[in-house]
Amino acid sequence: MDYRNLGKSGLKVPVLSFGAGTFGGSGPLFGAWGNTDINEARRLVDICLDAGVTLFDTADVYSNGASEEVLGAAIKGRRDAVLISTKASLPTGDGPNDWGSSRHRLIRSVEAALKRLDTDHIDIFQLHAFDASTPVEEVLSTLDDLVRAGKLRYIGVSNFSGWQIMKSLAVSDTYGWSRYVANQVYYSLIGRDYEWDLMPLGKDQGLGALVWSPLGWGRLTGKISRGKPLPEGSRLHETADFGPPVEEEHLYRVVDALQHVAEQTDKTVPQVALNWLTQRPTVSSVIIGARNEQQLRQNLEAIGWTLTSEQIAILDAASTVTAPYPHFPYRRQDGFARLDPPITG
Repeated sequence: MDYRNLGKSGLKVPVLSFGAGTFGGSGPLFGAWGNTDINEARRLVDICLDAGVTLFDTADVYSNGASEEVLGAAIKGRRDAVLISTKASLPTGDGPNDWGSSRHRLIRSVEAALKRLDTDHIDIFQLHAFDASTPVEEVLSTLDDLVRAGKLRYIGVSNFSGWQIMKSLAVSDTYGWSRYVANQVYYSLIGRDYEWDLMPLGKDQGLGALVWSPLGWGRLTGKISRGKPLPEGSRLHETADFGPPVEEEHLYRVVDALQHVAEQTDKTVPQVALNWLTQRPTVSSVIIGARNEQQLRQNLEAIGWTLTSEQIAILDAASTVTAPYPHFPYRRQDGFARLDPPITG
């Protein structure tokens, strides 16, 4: 297993981490992802640790806290061997303080997560979304207090825009408060928007990307290809409306390229898609999910080998789309590119 620093922090995280969204699954979205019970969760954690996957990601909204509870039970007795990442801010009830990132909500959310996870600290705590109704100073001073109290080790964000992150970092720097070091983002070969604003920001400000839904909401599992209908039993029948839309021809163009490279490498389509992500700039860890042992073992084979520069070029060409203004000028080979060269490494 390859371990990388989480952004500009000293924390080492595995290049592949495990998403516990399938643990205790319930409801229309998380129930479709999976409903792994405690016994199976322990088995999946065993396999992860044997492979060097030490980071486990969850959130308070995953199955109304059941994911955190199952994860806490699955790692019982081996807390020191794992890193826990969880999130809060999205609504967990109908009350006026059951959503957002106020001081009241964050303290209550962290205490509840610690109880569900049966631990005394959270290694990486991320805000699940930007709360425009709460002053940034209130959010960051609260997180800093929780870090100083030893309840949180590192902090980060998810689903923030570039200006929201940059404003937050500026406030942290002004007051000497703990800085965000993680940005949990949607990024895949059929969703490369991360590269336009958030990747340059991460490179400049030292935020490591924790990539969620690396297979494009199940579209890059190898079950979808040109001329084939969506297979019966696919979770896309239940979850497609939750993910970002993908133009059909663009999807097939990417899948065609993945199938071509998969044949060259003797790997599967999802293994190629995951490997491509591990080689992208600013990516600290790619979060993989699995509903069973077989699926997990297959995903773990996405590392330990490297795509060639020619194979990466094939995937890049198939998946690239024209960026919106003001980003598209920087994609051209002209004077703009001299001012803001492409990110590498």
